[in-house]
Amino acid sequence: MLNDFFILMKMELLVTVIIFLLLLVKLGKGISNDVLLPIIQVGLLLNFLAGFFLNKEGILFDGMYYTTPLAVVQKSILNLGVYLISLLFADWFRRCENLAEFFVLMLSALLGMFFMISSGNLLIFYLALELSTIPIAAVVNFDLRMKKSSEASMKMILSSAFSSGILLFGISLIYGITGSIQFAELSVIVTQSPLQILAFIFFFTAFAFKLSIVPFHLWTADVYEGSPVAVTAFLSVISKGAVAFIFLTVLYRVFHSLNYTWYHLLVALSVITMITGNLFAIRQDNFKRFLAFSSIAQVGFILVGVSADSVAGQTSVVYFILVYLFSNLGAFGVISAICANTGKEKISELKGLYKNNPFLTWVLALSLFSLAGIPPTAGFFGKLFLITAGASRADYWFIIVAALNMIISLYYYLIVIKTIFSKADDQSVQKIQLLPSVKLGLMICAAAVILTGLMSWVYDYIAALK
Repeated sequence: MLNDFFILMKMELLVTVIIFLLLLVKLGKGISNDVLLPIIQVGLLLNFLAGFFLNKEGILFDGMYYTTPLAVVQKSILNLGVYLISLLFADWFRRCENLAEFFVLMLSALLGMFFMISSGNLLIFYLALELSTIPIAAVVNFDLRMKKSSEASMKMILSSAFSSGILLFGISLIYGITGSIQFAELSVIVTQSPLQILAFIFFFTAFAFKLSIVPFHLWTADVYEGSPVAVTAFLSVISKGAVAFIFLTVLYRVFHSLNYTWYHLLVALSVITMITGNLFAIRQDNFKRFLAFSSIAQVGFILVGVSADSVAGQTSVVYFILVYLFSNLGAFGVISAICANTGKEKISELKGLYKNNPFLTWVLALSLFSLAGIPPTAGFFGKLFLITAGASRADYWFIIVAALNMIISLYYYLIVIKTIFSKADDQSVQKIQLLPSVKLGLMICAAAVILTGLMSWVYDYIAALK
């Protein structure tokens, strides 16, 4: 029984061990960032690789915690993302005054996401959600020299508190109506009664805040702009990915009996989210705000796959988040390198980037091509699978709107690509010397953006998981 505990909770325990080791480092005399950062990177790599061994399906604590092969893959995707963040933003981490504390907070949030993915009832789900949210609010304000960072943290805290209150009200209604908080029991008890639908809508609204679904997206751009780039990348990729994973579980397993209701809700919100994200992204000059609205539009596409309510829908969402991880982190990695060396964050300031920095230019171009869904990048296959899964419900006008939004997104991504490849002038970004870890991270992202789409077994492997 004890062996089952260590094997089933292997990924959570490994993250906890890393957190305690970092706390011990802070209790000691201290280690310079140049020494500590490589140690953290090796630890995160080992943590990611551990996800490939000794995996087992099972339940613990009377159904409060469960794990499946699919849950392990979802956690491994998040682990990979955190490892890449430690590589890509090494410039910022080396200058960070409290590096150990930063990773303690970020890994605490990751730990909460792991428990959220494996939660078997509403109580554990809520506690895990709070564990994954509160540390993020702290790291948003980690750059104390920036006024925008404090403002972003305040907006993050207020929006999170508001969404948590709505979620708790929804949970209380669900428990009051059904008398249960266990996911397995709720999947049988929940019906189409008006009061249960109302409780579900409150529950759904909390997810809409976390995923930045329109009209619950207003905090996103300001928080992304005010946060350090590493935190923005974490919010955009890791946090959204984790919430999307549990969103699938809640809709497909717990509230499947309400699929008629949530399907129409998803369709309406998906259309509004894609259109709003695309239209606002066109207007942005600050790159972090640009990627913020771009990520809102990408969430709209994720909802297309979620609406399928099928194995194909689940597979397409998990696959797309893997692709999105490489694409978005590649773009953020390039912007972080430029910002760390030149202080430039605006798209208009990147004119002629190719002249002195061809490697950074091509990585950014590949990432944007993937986000736009242009073949042969993995983003094309990711969006193709999402739309194909969504089309299984035969709601073709919905699919047509999604396809038209892909064309709109292509326009603003190509504007950025045109800017970085345009003729250089005196204000062009000078040659940037990259740290080896940053270059490695960018190479991994660029290669994965191409190979993940061409290697069909990746999608097939995810589809075979349960």
